[in-house]
Amino acid sequence: MTGAPLLEARGIGKSHGGVVALRDVSVVVRAGEVTCVLGDNGAGKSTLIKVLAGVHRPDRGVLLVAGEETRFASPREALDRGIATVHQDLAVVPLMSVWRNFVLGSEPTRGFGPLRLLDRRRAREVTRSALAALGVDLRDVEQPVGTLSGGERQCVAIARAVHLGAKVLILDEPTAALGVKQAGLVLRHVARARDRGLGVVLITHNPQHAYSVGDRFLLLERGRVVNSHMKSGIGPVGPAAGMAGGAGAALERELRGDAG
Repeated sequence: MTGAPLLEARGIGKSHGGVVALRDVSVVVRAGEVTCVLGDNGAGKSTLIKVLAGVHRPDRGVLLVAGEETRFASPREALDRGIATVHQDLAVVPLMSVWRNFVLGSEPTRGFGPLRLLDRRRAREVTRSALAALGVDLRDVEQPVGTLSGGERQCVAIARAVHLGAKVLILDEPTAALGVKQAGLVLRHVARARDRGLGVVLITHNPQHAYSVGDRFLLLERGRVVNSHMKSGIGPVGPAAGMAGGAGAALERELRGDAG
């Protein structure tokens, strides 16, 4: 594949005191691909997220954005470079409406100078349009976010990141606490984000979910990369043998765009 990756980490190392969290970890994120990072608790997935998102500075190794070596001073700086992270807690205000959460921090306004006011009508329109563009179907953007299902909240967070101009979307265990139906909903929207040309990093401990949408797979164990594959080199008996048939196989066909 030609062109520099949207985001690349080379030989990343990170220690916390005497504990080595990451050792010589490399990962590539390309446009229109889902890179899945798998591993059990303590494998180093959370530390890798924080390095990619600008929360932690690596002790060793380099980060490259569009081929340019970069050192993020903060998550805000990473976001300004098009790298958005959706954490497990989603950073939403449950009692606020969907649209208020959606525009939080980037509110459209009307008026001039110190008299500028929140443009509520525009904010609602922006929210509805952005959700519809990613295929997120909600009954009412006025409803509190806390009344949505876990899967719907994840989808709203994904749509918000896309709307704000993310080029790389990092998802931290988005299906961890969800049932089969809700997990399928989230994975469909992960696939839609990929199909819009985003580079997606999916952090998960669930190989079935990873295989459904993934193009690249990175397996971490105790801070080290123990396996790295493209999907074409794994086959259905790889990390998702449990999805060989039934609903899992049907979901995979839908996510990959197969008519069959």
